[in-house]
Amino acid sequence: MTELWLNLALVYFFSFFARYFSKPVIMRGSFIKPNKFLTFCAMTTLILVSGLRNNIGDTFAYMHSYATLNFSWETIKSEKDLGFNIYQMFLQNFSHDPQLLIFVTALITNLLIVLVLYKHARMLELSLYVYITGGMFLTSMNGIRQFLAAAIVFAATKYIFEGNWKKYILIILLASTVHQTALILIPIYFIVRKEAWSKQTYILLVCAVLIVIGFNQFMDALFAVIENSQYSEYKNFSEGGANILRVIVYAVPIILAYLGKDRLRELFPQSDAVVNMSILGLVFMIISTQNWIFARFSIYFGLYQLILISWVVKLFREKDQKLIYYGILLFYIMYYYYECVVSLAGVGYGSDFIKL
Repeated sequence: MTELWLNLALVYFFSFFARYFSKPVIMRGSFIKPNKFLTFCAMTTLILVSGLRNNIGDTFAYMHSYATLNFSWETIKSEKDLGFNIYQMFLQNFSHDPQLLIFVTALITNLLIVLVLYKHARMLELSLYVYITGGMFLTSMNGIRQFLAAAIVFAATKYIFEGNWKKYILIILLASTVHQTALILIPIYFIVRKEAWSKQTYILLVCAVLIVIGFNQFMDALFAVIENSQYSEYKNFSEGGANILRVIVYAVPIILAYLGKDRLRELFPQSDAVVNMSILGLVFMIISTQNWIFARFSIYFGLYQLILISWVVKLFREKDQKLIYYGILLFYIMYYYYECVVSLAGVGYGSDFIKL
């Protein structure tokens, strides 16, 4: 996994200096505008490493189906997630080489994510560092269809901030044609627009704990509702629960944000929506300790933690900010090592183009 470590180093290097050579944004208070060229270099590194792979997770399955199936209107009109199949049909007009599917998907996914972070993150290098070390970049190479949907939804963040529910829901409907689970974001919109750390915040966290306690009853009720949907097959999913360390990783930015919640609102007026999204990600991650399948829903919310983590350093006194900053770097690199080397027994990166 030398390629993945080098990717981390290069992305952090480019994004760090993108912030170092940034400019303040007039009329946006504490916001800064990172250097465009260096941000582009960081984004390009992510795209190349992700887009030129030929393994990791379900990459092989997607490549195999793209190479062996002929996507046409006749074959896809009755299939699930129509949008993703139309997308594959469009790409096959250019080539049946499955590397095209992987590369273009990586391009769209990482482009959308970096563009949102470029606009809303305070410390771009921390956001991209946590994107990699927190496991989301690796996940984007595993559940590529759902992560593509999540990136499309993430690109609509501005509509949450602006309160433009019509445009936001249109983007959600588009994303749902790629992965139907995106529809969960429609009711979520009306929840996250409320003030963070209100009663609803604590109700959500209590509900998560209660679901964990009565998980079997919760599962019976859930699958009774989705019995006739395409996701009813998840009833037989039995790969165990998510590691408790993942819950801790999701909780760290939220705890830091809580400690400086008033200061955060001063620096980042739209932070309530970001905090609420991050809390929902934590809720699903807590539930996923009982069944890993619920961690898939946290994909949609985990991206907002990348914005949140980029602001928490600025919530502390200036003399303490370096300690918090380096603490985040150390904590996440330790987690990344544990996940990639210990838990996954060394992620093997394969590529016909990048060989180190």
